[in-house]
Amino acid sequence: MKISRKWLEKFVDLNGISDEEIAYQLTMRGIEVESFENLSAKYDGIVIGKVLEVANHPNAEKLKICKVDIGSGVRSIICGAPNVSIGQHVPVGLAGAIIPHDQHDPDGKPFKLDNIKIRGVESQGMICSEYELDLGSDKAGIMVFDEDAPVGIPLAGYLELDDTIFEISITPNRSDCLSHIGIARELAAAFSHKLQVPDYEIHEGD
Repeated sequence: MKISRKWLEKFVDLNGISDEEIAYQLTMRGIEVESFENLSAKYDGIVIGKVLEVANHPNAEKLKICKVDIGSGVRSIICGAPNVSIGQHVPVGLAGAIIPHDQHDPDGKPFKLDNIKIRGVESQGMICSEYELDLGSDKAGIMVFDEDAPVGIPLAGYLELDDTIFEISITPNRSDCLSHIGIARELAAAFSHKLQVPDYEIHEGD
């Protein structure tokens, strides 16, 4: 069964408690945690940027030199996508980020992004497609977000992927834990925190 940390936090305060400690406490209470994955780690170093300028590359007909605002500054990024244009809000990979898929690799293997020179012009990052980010299959152009996407924020936060998913195994005698609120109850007891049960009303039908 998959359990979302963000959903658990609706029922119990887990502020300052690591994923490892949550997994340990659940295991100690007879709830086996088979694995857990921090989804946001996949997109470390990838932020929302805004394209400010687009100019032709002096040494490559199909490439553009883009000035992109990433919140903390403006980066010069070489882009070969045909759909790049001024004003777009786009995902920008910065040096050190691991891009999930290389669309030029037959197997689509991940690769680490570095600042490099492309045809004599430095590129300080990468504007990504949905395929490169493992968010879809489109390789034809860069991914474009709505204009209200906040510039500079992490991609994972914007897409609400800033979460940890726990894969747990429930034994037949622990049916009380077959829900997020059931797991939250166990964690509330483990950390001596209050369980925040949502208010609800039951209305009889006609």
